[in-house]
Amino acid sequence: MIQPTLDSLRTFLHILAVCVWLGGQIVLAGVVPKLRKTNPDALTDIAKGFAAIAWPAMVLIVFTGAWGLADTNTSSQTSDYMITFGIKMLLVASAVIATLIHSNGTSKLAKGLGGAIGLLATLFAAYCGVLLAHVG
Repeated sequence: MIQPTLDSLRTFLHILAVCVWLGGQIVLAGVVPKLRKTNPDALTDIAKGFAAIAWPAMVLIVFTGAWGLADTNTSSQTSDYMITFGIKMLLVASAVIATLIHSNGTSKLAKGLGGAIGLLATLFAAYCGVLLAHVG
């Protein structure tokens, strides 16, 4: 068996937390429109339940991401790597801000745009992570 390391544990936790955050958003994107028609009263409880899992996952994403960055010799990385990393950070920040707008918004516009932008920003941030992993 390959020997587990602290680095592999950090990577696993980062990917697990991304799966929770992103996967939950994708599931909700499919479930919420149907629930809105059949059981709109359940939406608040479902949102609160997801938030109780998703926000700790985001904290873990940020923590393990910062930990990974601390273990990376950025001075030896190419400019393409650093640009991709910067884009990823902008996307993560956009995802968090958009999700906060979605979660705290009261209008349909804030809820809809916040949710859509949050999901898209998360998807693109995850893809940037894949790009970085393939060269890092």
